Amino acid sequence: MNVTESIRMALRSLRANTMRSALTMLGIIIGTGAVIALLSIGQGAQAAITDQIQSIGSNLIFVFAGRFDQASGPGIGTVPEPLTRQDADALLDSGMTEHVAAVAPELNRSATITYRGETTNAILIGTTPEYEFVRNMRPAIGAFFTSGEESVEARVALLGVDTARSLFGEPELALEQLVRINGVPFRIIGVLEERGGQGVGGGSADNQVIVPLSTAQRRLFGARTSSAQGYTVDLINVSAYDEASIDAAIDEVTWVLRERRNIQFAEDDFTVASQQDILSVAGQITSVLTIFLGAIAGISLLVGGIGIMNIMLVSVTERTREIGIRKAVGAKRSNILWQFLIESVVLSVVGGAAGIAFGWGVAMIVNQLGTFTAVVSPQSVMLAVGFSIAVGLFFGIYPASRASNLNPIDALRYE
Repeated sequence: MNVTESIRMALRSLRANTMRSALTMLGIIIGTGAVIALLSIGQGAQAAITDQIQSIGSNLIFVFAGRFDQASGPGIGTVPEPLTRQDADALLDSGMTEHVAAVAPELNRSATITYRGETTNAILIGTTPEYEFVRNMRPAIGAFFTSGEESVEARVALLGVDTARSLFGEPELALEQLVRINGVPFRIIGVLEERGGQGVGGGSADNQVIVPLSTAQRRLFGARTSSAQGYTVDLINVSAYDEASIDAAIDEVTWVLRERRNIQFAEDDFTVASQQDILSVAGQITSVLTIFLGAIAGISLLVGGIGIMNIMLVSVTERTREIGIRKAVGAKRSNILWQFLIESVVLSVVGGAAGIAFGWGVAMIVNQLGTFTAVVSPQSVMLAVGFSIAVGLFFGIYPASRASNLNPIDALRYE
């Protein structure tokens, strides 16, 4: 059998019924394009989340109150003992944490900020000066507060760039201005660098205000952040000296907190997680999402394959006499089988090629929107094209087999 001639005949057949062929390929075009577009969006989202987590600092370790297991989730039926400022101080003062470079406790609350009639809501972070280095929160304008200001409960604050724009229009105008945070006056000493992405509590990382931890605990929230053990915090950020020290630092932090909480034989009532742990969990979630999106797109390809089989069955019926004549002049069963099978594959390949352009176009539109960058990988293109060819083969087998099994005498008599 001459494959080149069979492909040429298949293309002639498609051109002879241009509208029908185009409508038949539409399902493959949409399916292939959807696979490429959705996989690229999923991979782009995964890359954006990874970059966002990595941008918050290096060699980071997070300490949360309560037990959280990646497999089973948070512990059920117990109220976790809160973390305190004293817990954070002990991680550096104990003398047992030689792999810990810096510690920054953190308190998160929502806050209302007003300035001369302008009002905005933001996430308030109460922390210590080490937060600038541990979490890579650099001021673009002004400076971070000092240990002296934190110790005397100074009413100073740094604004996220979006928060500054909401109140002042231009971030540069915020410096040294007086604003009220939950009714308490604060002096703005800096505006943070623009970060983008998600911040604490799911809001924008640029819509926040940072104040000294002591000021937040005593002047803003008072009893709401105190307990018998001292003033509570929501999170303790720990920075190891380098990447090689992370595991050792985790062991040291765990040991100190178990000693402070007098845990001897029971499980930890706190969670120590590294930045890599969070990246792993986020990667698992986005991978499942990407697979799910790809599976949905794959359904479109299956629907397109059903359309190909339907049209090929119609084509077999229309060309029954042609099949009879070819068999009468010596065409073998395999020749007829391959002719119709190649036509089916050509339909899916041409539709797949158009689908690649469609999927790439959707990805470029997503990129123009600027939320994140959709990543069109060669693997997703190869997967979509391979799947479309497989669909053409699978759904073309039955019509091709039916055509090749026609009795030449009955086919010649067909009207």
